[in-house]
Amino acid sequence: MTVLNNVTCGLVGLATFTLVLFYVKYAWRRRKMPPGPSPLPIFGNFLQLQTKGLMPCLLKMAEKYGPVYTLYFGSRPTVIVSGYEAVKEILVDLGDIFLDRGTIPIFERFYNKKGLPLSNGESWKQLRQFSLHTLKDFGMGKKTLEEPIQEEAHHLVDYFRNTKGQPVNPSTIFSCAASNIISSILVGKRYDYADEKWMKILQDMRDSFALISSPWGQLYDMIPHIMRYLPGPHRRMFPLLLNLKEIVKESIRSHQETLDPACPRDYIDCFLIRMEQEKLDSQTCFDKTNLISTVFDMFIGGAETTSVTINFGVLHLIKYPDVQEKLHEEIDQVIGRSRQPKVEDRNQMPYMNAVIHEIQRISDAIPSGCIRSTTRDVDFRGYRIPKGTDVLPVLTSVLKDASQFETPEAFNVKHFLDEDGKFKKNNGFMPFAAGKRACIAESLVRMELFIFFTTVLQIFTLQSPVDLKELNIAPTESGIENIPPAQEVIFIPRE
Repeated sequence: MTVLNNVTCGLVGLATFTLVLFYVKYAWRRRKMPPGPSPLPIFGNFLQLQTKGLMPCLLKMAEKYGPVYTLYFGSRPTVIVSGYEAVKEILVDLGDIFLDRGTIPIFERFYNKKGLPLSNGESWKQLRQFSLHTLKDFGMGKKTLEEPIQEEAHHLVDYFRNTKGQPVNPSTIFSCAASNIISSILVGKRYDYADEKWMKILQDMRDSFALISSPWGQLYDMIPHIMRYLPGPHRRMFPLLLNLKEIVKESIRSHQETLDPACPRDYIDCFLIRMEQEKLDSQTCFDKTNLISTVFDMFIGGAETTSVTINFGVLHLIKYPDVQEKLHEEIDQVIGRSRQPKVEDRNQMPYMNAVIHEIQRISDAIPSGCIRSTTRDVDFRGYRIPKGTDVLPVLTSVLKDASQFETPEAFNVKHFLDEDGKFKKNNGFMPFAAGKRACIAESLVRMELFIFFTTVLQIFTLQSPVDLKELNIAPTESGIENIPPAQEVIFIPRE
C-alpha cells in the first residue's frame, strides 16, 4: 500500500511539475507577445476555436483582443493578424520580415516538407523565380493561353448542353475544367470529363479538403504527433490524395524517358533540364522531391481553389437572378451570341468584371490564408514577436472588412462599381494574398474565371431545381478552405 501511495504521490507530483513548467514557459513566452486567451497544455486553444467554427471564432476574438493577438495551435504560439490595415502591413509593408512559411503539419506531410509552398530562404527564392519564368514561358498571363481556356470552356458548354435541362451537380466537372488548364502547362495533357479515373481523383481531392477544413483536420494541425496515431475521419485525408501524387510521379517518370533538352514541352521538362544542369551541386533545390511536391501543389491549387470559386459563383448567380439577367444583357451587347468571349472583352464589360470580383470576395476560397513565419525578431504594433514565430494573416478578415466594403457579409456587386457603372478597384480585394508570396497563378485564375463564366452565361441561364428561398449557399466547412455545398444546377439554353 505504501508503495502504491508513493507511486501515486510521484505521479501527482510529476503532473503538477509539468503543469507548473508549462505555465511558467507560457508566461515567459507571452510577456511581450500580443494578448490572447489562455491555452490548455497540449491542446492549446482548440476548445475555444471549436465553439463556433474556426473562421467565425478568429473574427470574434479579433473583436475582443484587437487586430493582433496570440492563439496556441497545440503547443505552437501563433500570432493572428486581422483586418485590412494590419494584414497589409504584414504582407506588403513588412513583407520581408514575415516572408517565411509557417508550420502547417498537414501540408508538411502532403509535400514531405518540400516544394515551392513550404520552402524558405534561398531555396524558395530560386524555386519561385524559376516557376514564375517557366509558367510565363508557357503562356500564363499571356494571350497564348487564351485559346486553351476557350477550348476548355467550349467543352464545358458541350457537356452542359448534353444534360438537356436536367439537374446536375457540376462541381467535379468544374474541377476537371480548371485542372485541365494547369495540366496543359505542367504536363502538356488534357483529361476528358468521361475519364472516370481522373474524375474519381478530383472527387477524392475535394473530399480530402473537406476533411482538412473540418474540426478533425484542425485538430490534426494542432497536435499532429498524437492525431496521426488516433482513429477518426482525419486518417482519410492523406490516402485520398495518394492517387493524385502517383499521377504526378508517373508523369515525371514518363517525361524523364522522353525528354529532349533542346525542346522542352512543359514545366516538368524545364525542371528536369535544370536538375541535370545542377546535379553536381549538393545544395541545389532542383531535385526530384521538390519537383514532385511543387507540381503536386500546383495541381491542387489549379484545380481545387479555382473550382471552389466557380461553384460558389454559380450558386450566387442562381440566388440572384437579377444579377444574372444583367450579365446576359452585357454579354449580348459586347460579345453577342456568335463568337467566343476573349480576355480583351473584359475591358468593355465592367459589370461582369465586378461580379467576378465580388464572387471571389464572397466565396473566400482560402479564408484563413497561408501561415507565415518571422525571419527575425520584430517589433510590431507595440509587441515583440520573436524570430521563427508563426503568424497567420487572416484573409477573410480583409475580404469582409467593413472599412473596405459597404456590406461585407452580403453579395453586393456595387463593391466594385462606381456611380457611373464603371469597374473600380478595392484595396480590400486580397483573395490571392499580397506581397512577394502572393499566389503565383493569379493572372491565370483571372483569365479562367472570366472566360468560363462569360462563355457559360453566353449560352445558358442557370437555375436551381429547389425554391430560391431553400437554396443553401453557405459553406459546409470553413477552415483552410471554404467548402461549397453540393447543389444541383439546371443549365437552360438561352433562346
